Amino acid sequence: MLVTGGTGQLGTAFRKILPDAEYPDRAVLDLSDPAGVGEFLALTSPDGIINCGAYTAVDAAEEHEALATCVNGASVGVMARYAEDRGIPFVTFSTDYVFAGDATEPYLESSSTDPVNAYGRSKLAGEEAALACPDALVVRTSWVISGTHPNFVATMLRLGAERSLEVVDDQVGCPTCVDDLAPAALAALQGGATGLLHLTNAGETSWFELARKALEFAHLDPDRLTPIPTSGYPTPAARPAYSVLGSERRHRLGVSALPHWEDSLPAIVATLGES
Repeated sequence: MLVTGGTGQLGTAFRKILPDAEYPDRAVLDLSDPAGVGEFLALTSPDGIINCGAYTAVDAAEEHEALATCVNGASVGVMARYAEDRGIPFVTFSTDYVFAGDATEPYLESSSTDPVNAYGRSKLAGEEAALACPDALVVRTSWVISGTHPNFVATMLRLGAERSLEVVDDQVGCPTCVDDLAPAALAALQGGATGLLHLTNAGETSWFELARKALEFAHLDPDRLTPIPTSGYPTPAARPAYSVLGSERRHRLGVSALPHWEDSLPAIVATLGES
């Protein structure tokens, strides 16, 4: 099995459950070079592909959309077509940011996409390229967190230990722990799932409430946090206000539900506290 993006949050989670897979680094497999990706696959002949590699710099993508689309779109298409041609399993990961964020109930796999930023458009390009291959699996997830890499929770714990913070409270989504996501995605892939599948931890919350819970679990003062609207924290890329993901396919595919995010957060906080 080939796993791209093996040094990232999700790739690191897969290392725990697929220790014998191949994890080429960027110097060996550069997703910004689709032709090189095709050459690498032809040389190595993997028996399955899990694509955790991605361009994830949401704000930087506003200025570098072509690069983001190359990594998140064109190279995904190369991998999906290779897998389709050889009859091997393939999964890639997408994002809640493919949606506009103006819904009032969870987005399903059949919901219409309408990304509001370049990153979302690049990931949608990857979805479309992968889904052009009937046997590909595309897992949409959201608000990815871990105890191993820089992420929102790690930042809140580091800064919250030092000073008061203002945190956006009008963006709502589903925090997702990579150590829950990776096994669920692998089970779906091994079970023969194809097409779109939404996988997130159960429950929804705002960035502010996620930060408060993280500080509470770390025994830091959550009252150091002040809620602010998105307008109070302007960023180059727009964010969807509501990007909660639901699923109409998970039960049919026999994929177990992920735990509630509040149940998985303490382990992440504890691990970050040890680093």
